[in-house]
Amino acid sequence: MEDTTPASPEPGTKAPRTALPSPARPTETVLSGACVWPLLALLGGAATGRARTELADATGIPPAEAATRARELLGLLGTAPGLRAAVGLWTVRTLGLRDSWLRGLPDHTHGVLTGDPDRDAAALDAWSARRTDGEITALPVRPKPDTELVLAAALTLRTEWLRPFEEGPLCPESGPWRELTVRGLTRTTALLDRLAVADTPVGALTRLRVLGTNGIDVQLLLGEPDADPAGVLSAGVDLLARRDAVITGDRLPFGRPGPGITVERVRTERPMTPELRVSTAAFAVDATHDLAGLPEVFGLSAALDERRGRFPGMSGRPLYISAAAQTATATFGPLGFRAAAVTAFSGVAGGVPRTRYLSTEVQVDFDRPFGFLAVHRATRLVLAAGWVGDPEPFHEDEEEYGTGSW
Repeated sequence: MEDTTPASPEPGTKAPRTALPSPARPTETVLSGACVWPLLALLGGAATGRARTELADATGIPPAEAATRARELLGLLGTAPGLRAAVGLWTVRTLGLRDSWLRGLPDHTHGVLTGDPDRDAAALDAWSARRTDGEITALPVRPKPDTELVLAAALTLRTEWLRPFEEGPLCPESGPWRELTVRGLTRTTALLDRLAVADTPVGALTRLRVLGTNGIDVQLLLGEPDADPAGVLSAGVDLLARRDAVITGDRLPFGRPGPGITVERVRTERPMTPELRVSTAAFAVDATHDLAGLPEVFGLSAALDERRGRFPGMSGRPLYISAAAQTATATFGPLGFRAAAVTAFSGVAGGVPRTRYLSTEVQVDFDRPFGFLAVHRATRLVLAAGWVGDPEPFHEDEEEYGTGSW
């Protein structure tokens, strides 16, 4: 697999930098910052000179604390319900690693590279498949004869909805999906505050929180029709720390107060509490990103310089980063959400009844491209993020035979 896909919009690794710049609007993508950050921290603690400064800036922590913080995050990700995380390190036998750096890694992470690219690739791919429950079967960087080090991280997350969605066809009346019949997901709830609208730098933003059973939530983000995907995702991340900046669904005015939202009075057969009706599209997205393609975002500019070694805290041999990439996948269905990501660095030396009463009804439709965030509820850590531009098609047999798999 060639690492040719450019990096796409996604929350970054520290608070001020919340999305990756994107030269083109992606049709869809997914990326996990939580699966990149620990590796950058581990590298930063071993770096020197400009590479050390750039990696510290990208991670937002002092290099002296980097390894400890990386291990703490991996511990959190590895023990929280619905989450699994792992780090793997493989080196050639002749690469002497410093014990002080190895002690910063989780236990049982160090393996050996044989120097045979096919044999090493098979072993690395097997690790990726095993650590992601078969979601990602190939490491996003490929070993070469001169590869002396591969450092990788894997992250999987899975949650089931507190209340499942119902499936059926979704036929948007306008927008990019207006000629499509897609796999739609709908549900109705009295919890109007799951929906919110915010005024952001990219315009009005609609956010829907879909709660999972194990402390992992998925937030669907719908911006203005011409809003840039990177801006939508950045604004969504910023709102995680600015809860007072949103107007929840129970306080929205009548009319069209936000993208995709209609609030109106409707006639009903009997007295009813206000309802939130949600319609969205099921999706399954995957992407591979060449992290080295945007080195300034990940603090890798100097680390990619082959003219000199940048990691004396790792080994006495001069090492530089020759490749950095991530493969990620995410699936949003009627029963729940799952996602996986694998990040790797390689190093080389040098969703007509009778009417008598009035009730409030809020409708939200995610029937055009939208973003999503998978969020650890307790810490508000963004585990995965992405953009949906090509929804799953609806098939008649899905409606006949039930909700299907996710």
